[in-house]
Amino acid sequence: MGIALSDLAKGGVAAKTKSRTRLISLCVNGEWHEVAVKPRDMLVDVIRDAIGLTGTKASCESGICGACTVLVEDRPVLGCITLAVECEGKQVQTVEGLADGEKLSGIQEAFLDQGAVQCGFCTSGMLMSATALLRRNPKPSRQDINKALEGNLCRCTGYNSIVDAVLQASAQGGVKAVMK
Repeated sequence: MGIALSDLAKGGVAAKTKSRTRLISLCVNGEWHEVAVKPRDMLVDVIRDAIGLTGTKASCESGICGACTVLVEDRPVLGCITLAVECEGKQVQTVEGLADGEKLSGIQEAFLDQGAVQCGFCTSGMLMSATALLRRNPKPSRQDINKALEGNLCRCTGYNSIVDAVLQASAQGGVKAVMK
């Protein structure tokens, strides 16, 4: 079935597709949410605007900086280039889901201990990428950490302290240090 040019000119099919919403369910940080999304809504926008969790940052909006990194089914994804509808029925974890109430996770504590939090804009994405790494590899090498974090950019050039923080979290329990 093709789309007639006359429909496009009138705004017919294209306008209907753009404005159509759909109800999806996401489990964010262990809590189910039903949200109305448009087909082109990005996960980062749904997390921030519809669910109200602003720890996940929207920055480049093109998948370059990693500030919007969240875990979907324990895998790091870039929320700015992931369609929300792709996450229907899935488990999503944001930086807010790392702490247990007021008690920070091991990776969060290590970031503080190592001074890996400078301006803080990249921090949530770095924490989520580091969490994913430590869950799959509780004892990563410095090279493993660099590889896992290569999609996360830090404008303050705090990379050494960030890598040191991941090594500290690993030494203090690896995956256990980052799970609630």
